[in-house]
Amino acid sequence: MTTRTLAAIALTTALGSLGFAQIGTPPAPVMAMMGGAGQPPMTGTGAMPGVAGMQMMHSMTDRTFLTMMIPHHQSAIQMSRAILKSTRDPQINTWATQIIADQQREITQMQGLLKEYGGPETGMTPGMLDMAGMVPAGPRSANPDVAYVQAMIPHHGMAVMMATHLLMQSTRPVMQNLARNIIAAQTNEIHAFQQYLNKVR
Repeated sequence: MTTRTLAAIALTTALGSLGFAQIGTPPAPVMAMMGGAGQPPMTGTGAMPGVAGMQMMHSMTDRTFLTMMIPHHQSAIQMSRAILKSTRDPQINTWATQIIADQQREITQMQGLLKEYGGPETGMTPGMLDMAGMVPAGPRSANPDVAYVQAMIPHHGMAVMMATHLLMQSTRPVMQNLARNIIAAQTNEIHAFQQYLNKVR
């Protein structure tokens, strides 16, 4: 898989999650790949049209998924550890604690699986890995608990989209099960987060 293919997967994943969550302006790493804030998207050989980007997503391999999902999980853990230092909301505490436990367990599993492929996907730059783990930008509440939930929804949405593509394409039962588990757990949490926001808005 080429560097351009990996970049397209990262970009399409990020943009897809932004659209899914309807959270406004893409974050700086995405804007940079698109030509910068206030600038037209890249053109020429580096351009990745939306349709082409989605086609690249359809070529995601098990190895690419693992390489990108590990930092994505790590960023969720960092967010959850941060909110645990300040929250007094029992529900937020429960969610953050569970996310840390579940995603750390999956990271350990994915690291073991990745060894079978000889390590992370070759040709993937630090910027691509940063994008895989980024938290999409957008309006956030001044209340840290609410802001955590608002950030976690699109973050989970990105994971669900990546896992759905993996589930459609992988031929390995262990990877299919991993994708199914991520989709099930994180869509349930997205729904719970939305119900929480319905009450506090």
